[in-house]
Amino acid sequence: MSGSGVSGCRRAEPEHTMTSETTTVRGHFDDGWEAVVNAFAGTVDPAVGGAALAIRHEDRDVVDVYAGTADTRTGRTWAADTPAVLFSSTKGLAAVTVALLVDRGRLDIEAEVAGIWPEFGVHGKSGITIGDVLSHRAGLVAPDAPLSTDELIDNRAFAARLAAQPPLWPGASAHLYHPVTWGPLVSEIVRRATGEEISDIFLREIAAPLAAHATLAPTESEARDVAYVTLSPELELFSTQTVPLLGELAAASLTAGGALPPTLVGDGIGLNDARVLGSGLVSSGGVASALGLARIWAATVARVPLLSAGALASLLRVRSHGTAFGENPDASEGHEWGAGVQLASAALPLLTRRSFGHDGAGGQCGFADPEWGIGFGYVTNRLSHLHLVGPILDAMRSTLERH
Repeated sequence: MSGSGVSGCRRAEPEHTMTSETTTVRGHFDDGWEAVVNAFAGTVDPAVGGAALAIRHEDRDVVDVYAGTADTRTGRTWAADTPAVLFSSTKGLAAVTVALLVDRGRLDIEAEVAGIWPEFGVHGKSGITIGDVLSHRAGLVAPDAPLSTDELIDNRAFAARLAAQPPLWPGASAHLYHPVTWGPLVSEIVRRATGEEISDIFLREIAAPLAAHATLAPTESEARDVAYVTLSPELELFSTQTVPLLGELAAASLTAGGALPPTLVGDGIGLNDARVLGSGLVSSGGVASALGLARIWAATVARVPLLSAGALASLLRVRSHGTAFGENPDASEGHEWGAGVQLASAALPLLTRRSFGHDGAGGQCGFADPEWGIGFGYVTNRLSHLHLVGPILDAMRSTLERH
């Protein structure tokens, strides 16, 4: 990723290898973390894809490993700095960027969106705050008419279209996850507040200073290095057959009105399309290495943290929880949301109950844990219906408790 300005800034220790029954894992890991690396190896089948895992513990990169195939079409193997599509894990990085802007007085998270974006205030949306948008309370979960790929990648036009829509519920009285529309809304808010693109701010103020291999808007040359994404048969079956049965709103929200395929990726389409990645779709189109993710999340809980205590508290205050709009009140406990980050919950068990971050379609995951001083990054290009990081987190807990 030449655009990130951080190429080649990895640890200098000799590379380790660990071979399981089916997978050879390469990279670096400290003594005592072998069980975690073994758990990681179990998530990779080199015949169909690859993955990478990085863990930063108390300001040290203790695990930075990778395995498998980055592009099954060509046989390109996963390398130390291979970036992967983050899908919704992108939202977490964008949320940290917004928190940094709040910290520096460039944006007020409690202010009404219409105060900086007057066109947004129509159809009863004048009282919706920036924090409401970040926590999926805007009621704009999908475009109100079909969208083409060209319309999807025009962030400003997409945002204007959403601003003109009536919300699904009055004010910010409910919440429902905004899979794709979150990105254009947040990008436009940042643009109106600062005059800059959120991707540029992220690169300058977060990725480059932290030597984190990550970008919210990869250039065309950077996109060529990204791991090519495929789906497991089970996830493809769910995406193509079950998602349409969830109803018109669910299908429209997941595909942005048909601009993305139900599978989110395909042969050069969806998030395998360099144009989509390069558009700066901060709901799902960021790319990063696992180490890049881990370093960014670790910075939020580091000894010298990226954010002040006040900004971190604002980021982590519970803003949405419980039954989402249209869901069965008797359903099991749902997600908990801060200002754009997922908080650990029964629906999303992370390392501890204090963990926060964001997962992504098919297995991507980045989070921080203040209790253990952890930054975590896992990326893959073989999307699965399974909770891939679950066994890794179990091994991490055991490892940390032994130390």
